[in-house]
Amino acid sequence: MATEFQCQDSMPCHNQQVNSASTPSPEPSLRSGDPIGDRAEGTSSVMAKLTLLARHAHPNVLADDSQACGSSSVNLHAESNSDSGDSNNYDAPAGDSFLGECELSGQIGTQLKLLPMNDQIRELQTIIRDKTASRGDFMFSADRLIRLVVEEGLNQLPYKECMVTTPTGYKYEGVKFEKGNCGVSIMRSGEAMEQGLRDCCRSIRIGKILIQSDEETQRAKVYYAKFPPDIYRRKVLLMYPILSTGNTVIEAVKVLIEHGVQPSVIILLSLFSTPHGAKSIIQEFPEITILTTEVHPVAPTHFGQKYFGTD
Repeated sequence: MATEFQCQDSMPCHNQQVNSASTPSPEPSLRSGDPIGDRAEGTSSVMAKLTLLARHAHPNVLADDSQACGSSSVNLHAESNSDSGDSNNYDAPAGDSFLGECELSGQIGTQLKLLPMNDQIRELQTIIRDKTASRGDFMFSADRLIRLVVEEGLNQLPYKECMVTTPTGYKYEGVKFEKGNCGVSIMRSGEAMEQGLRDCCRSIRIGKILIQSDEETQRAKVYYAKFPPDIYRRKVLLMYPILSTGNTVIEAVKVLIEHGVQPSVIILLSLFSTPHGAKSIIQEFPEITILTTEVHPVAPTHFGQKYFGTD
């Protein structure tokens, strides 16, 4: 019997770094690898283990386990005209830091999910953001990161139990994905994620949406949309690598709703997101699930141009 399609519980806090300009802690200074004990905040008994990342350019720390959510503020700038990966950079003042998922859950909601951070993902993010990276290195790193996001996105899909027979004649109780899933890429940068989805699901159907900013009104406008005819009965993996303002994704979801798709069965797969972009989407569609690797005020909006070689 199929399991109910619903969002999984929020992953542990991660990707959370402390701004070097924040108020100094009364605790003694730490050396690399030193653990931090309990923090007496109300009745909370949550244990936090922080490890200094000395290899980074600034003294940020990474939270490995769940901890009490802080109240760090992020400067949310005015929206740009387009959420396209080909738009200008989303500027932010120096000193802005990454937000952990606990903190994001308090500001945005539990529908926003982050991949568990590790050095492999951090390196891929670094190469993609590096303006001196060659296009070959950029594409290789982007494809690897896309694959990780797609794999985690598949974990959000429903499955059902099944029984198979092994070559030795034994019965094995396993699971398999339910039928009725499809992908939808938002052109053009979203097309970079299609191959990663096909590598995991060979026969999956993929629709397309083309949305661009109107030259006169500067508002996102739908120019093309093509989906499987029964998309209203499917779970949708919506693919768009860079969430800057969220305008493009919001328009794409509206088109899907017009074709009978419920926001609760849409999983948005992205690589990078700004706090403003994620918040805008969740506020417009509280039931949608957003899966990304990083939430940061500055998104690598050159992604589409460099991936397709038009930079």
